[in-house]
Amino acid sequence: MKLGLQLGYWGAGPNPAHRELVAAAEASGFDSVFTAEAWGSDAYTPLAWWGSATERVRLGTSVLQLSARTPTACAMAAMTLDHLSGGRHIVGLGVSGPQVVEGWYGQKFPKPLARTREYIDIMRQVWAREAPVTSAGPHYPLPYEGPGSTGLGKPLKAITHPLRSDIPVMLGAEGPKNIALAAEIADGWLPLFYTPRLADTYNEWLDEGFAKPGARRSREDFEICATAQIVITDDRDASYAAIKPFLALYMGGMGSEDTNFHAEVYRRMGYSEVVDDVTKLFRSGRKDEAASIIPDEVVDDSAIVGDLDHVREQIGVWERAGVSTMLVSPGSVAEVEQLAALVS
Repeated sequence: MKLGLQLGYWGAGPNPAHRELVAAAEASGFDSVFTAEAWGSDAYTPLAWWGSATERVRLGTSVLQLSARTPTACAMAAMTLDHLSGGRHIVGLGVSGPQVVEGWYGQKFPKPLARTREYIDIMRQVWAREAPVTSAGPHYPLPYEGPGSTGLGKPLKAITHPLRSDIPVMLGAEGPKNIALAAEIADGWLPLFYTPRLADTYNEWLDEGFAKPGARRSREDFEICATAQIVITDDRDASYAAIKPFLALYMGGMGSEDTNFHAEVYRRMGYSEVVDDVTKLFRSGRKDEAASIIPDEVVDDSAIVGDLDHVREQIGVWERAGVSTMLVSPGSVAEVEQLAALVS
């Protein structure tokens, strides 16, 4: 089992602890550092900033939102960071949801799987640098020749020669078809809410992708980098109470009331009634009550909370379920070192 430090995205401002957490992760043998984005801080700027203070850890995004950048712009950013980091970059991509894509980026949301496939194909053309980049579309046609076009667009080849012609790409996928797509065309899967209890189900979806003609990877060399809330504590009740508001936000407040991909993950876990009740309370402004009604077992399904022996045992459960890296968010240097000792 490997560990990755998940810095996430900022709230109202940057977290002053991130500098020392990144340094501790590098010193303690963590495999990677990841950043995220929603509709505030972007993922690339902090990753480059903190990555410049490291020499060994891989630098990943979990995740970049497809609609935030054109595929060529994303490929340029990835190629640049890969050079600056000496070949340590991982591109983690996700489609987000219609609320963000159409409300924040002003882009169309439909056909997310087809858009993802086309997006990654264009990025890999950029990095391969074998010919000028072209795409027949329909989502990212290059050169653009549609309404409003001057007709002067020209296929181009990247000026910069990539350090690596094949930068790893992972998908932040939640639905069965998207998880299968990750296995078919990507180098890894970045689940946000993962439960080892459903490992057999996940494997069925992944195997569907691995079985596709021309699949990029096999199970043996495919990474599963799962976000894992790990809390080492003797006071489980207090930790449950601290985690539940986060779950209530994602379960009841992300996306629209009838289109929330995070909520669907928990429905697949068997918690449809909980999701319905949390959503009703959260969207009526009763956020504290929404968090309070989440059963402890829901927390336990996708997080690890307990003493050292329990945490060590559960890390083994996640590893046997197929997880290769756990993306964790310790709050102190001591917690970084404690987690590193558990998997050493």
